[in-house]
Amino acid sequence: MRIADWPQTERPRERLLEHGASALSEAELLAILLRTGHRGRSALDLARQLLGHFGGLRQLLDCDQDALCQQPGMGPAKFAQLHAAVELARRHLREHLCRGTALTSPQATREYLRAALRDRPHEVFCSLMMDTRHRVIAFEELFTGTIDAAHVHPRVVVERALARRAAALIVAHNHPSGVAEPSQADLAITRRLRDALALVDIRLLDHFIVGDREVVSLAERGLV
Repeated sequence: MRIADWPQTERPRERLLEHGASALSEAELLAILLRTGHRGRSALDLARQLLGHFGGLRQLLDCDQDALCQQPGMGPAKFAQLHAAVELARRHLREHLCRGTALTSPQATREYLRAALRDRPHEVFCSLMMDTRHRVIAFEELFTGTIDAAHVHPRVVVERALARRAAALIVAHNHPSGVAEPSQADLAITRRLRDALALVDIRLLDHFIVGDREVVSLAERGLV
């Protein structure tokens, strides 16, 4: 049966409009994005099938185009729809973080960094640059690859901060292993950056490490 033939109170789109997106299951939200099903099966049936096959929403959205398009009812258009939705969510979080208001919520910072960095297949080191009132000026990805003391160059971080006329920085990087605990290399990078930035009167506020389920703040642990 098509979703259009269901009682109105059971249709995912109508439920979202009446109760809000948070009231829907992952399968219902996915069905709204997919819009259509496959060979007599509704979009909700297809959504449930995909979630079951890949083992969850994250694994589904992380899979490549070939793997997703091999599933019945899927193709390049639906792959594009899903990944456009993911990128819109990332940009939405970035706008909330970078709209010129003072950065007063560590949780907002965590949510954005998790969305931006958690699912990267390699390490990415980035910087949130702020003015004297801790309003975000810019977010920049500065280094990629293996992040250790030999690959993160304080000179580059200082140059970019000065170019943006930043008064304070928050830096962050991800651990593709999924474990957010800081390594000795992470602590060494933090000390080098803090000392280099202090020479030009720029304050390092925090260093976040993004793992699979956790975002660790070195400032909260007294390590900045």
